[in-house]
Amino acid sequence: MTLMPIKDNLTRSIYYAPRGRFRMYTLGSELSRLYLHPTDLLIGIIGAPGSGKSTLIRGLFPGVELTNDDDGINKRTSDIFDFDPNDFFAGHTFHLDVHYELAFHQHHQIVEAIRTALLAKKRVIVEHFDLVYKQLGFNAQIIFGIGEEVRVYRPSIFGPSPIEIQQVAMRNLKYRLMAHSAEDLVGKVLKERYGFGRKQLHSDVRHGFILGLDERPDIDIYRLQDEVLEVISKGVPISPGKGDYIFFGDEPFYCTGKRIHVKNTSQIENFRLLKEYRFDPISSKYLLVGVIGEEPIEIFDEHPPIQIESTALESVLNNPPDDR
Repeated sequence: MTLMPIKDNLTRSIYYAPRGRFRMYTLGSELSRLYLHPTDLLIGIIGAPGSGKSTLIRGLFPGVELTNDDDGINKRTSDIFDFDPNDFFAGHTFHLDVHYELAFHQHHQIVEAIRTALLAKKRVIVEHFDLVYKQLGFNAQIIFGIGEEVRVYRPSIFGPSPIEIQQVAMRNLKYRLMAHSAEDLVGKVLKERYGFGRKQLHSDVRHGFILGLDERPDIDIYRLQDEVLEVISKGVPISPGKGDYIFFGDEPFYCTGKRIHVKNTSQIENFRLLKEYRFDPISSKYLLVGVIGEEPIEIFDEHPPIQIESTALESVLNNPPDDR
């Protein structure tokens, strides 16, 4: 039996914020299943530009059409400003990006539009909810804050306030940007200098990343770290490209989270690699772990070292019983 969280007792839940688009879709879908009520009408989304808010919303609410999306394809004001409560055929869910709409509407117009929709029992998803919270006069029923983590809050009269949530998201977002930039930089070096393709397992750790490789690399990790540090020290610009690509200088590299990077490799602080590979018998991957920032890498020392591959466990995992 799977125990489900009691949603009415939720105060805060914290998840690593994935850096790839499809991993964020998956997380959003899971958070929707776990935490959203059918009666949640006012949903706040809080985070810096480029933190993945739009991608998370697509995972939380599949099919919702966003305004001012991250690719700059859909740039228009929200349909909420044309909403007529007497229109029987009006939609049920509206998306509103306050930061974007402030270029076209006054605060009081945005507040009035939100209140009108809520009084008609419509759902309103408000990006940058912290920018309209004080003028609105009440909190959202549930808030998703995105920085280094995705944090889920169901505020009470005692908070937390959207202002506090925004401060937390902004404070730790830099670690996610640095970790993702370092992750892609390691992938670039592995591809160009060692012939490893982009088909790798990607996962997250606090202030770092994990790359899962199908074969045990015959690569000196100290040398690999030095090669990455060399690129970091050169101060190579990082910028989003067309489609699923970023640029290191003028060199393209495949990435599905192209806005979640620092602007220059020199902004990656205190990069280092765990100096031994770890073997995961469940995924059959060899794990390469990278860390940034001041978090001590010794936190990983409790993990078991790489094991002999032909273990009984791996044999069972790779050869399940025949149920016929």
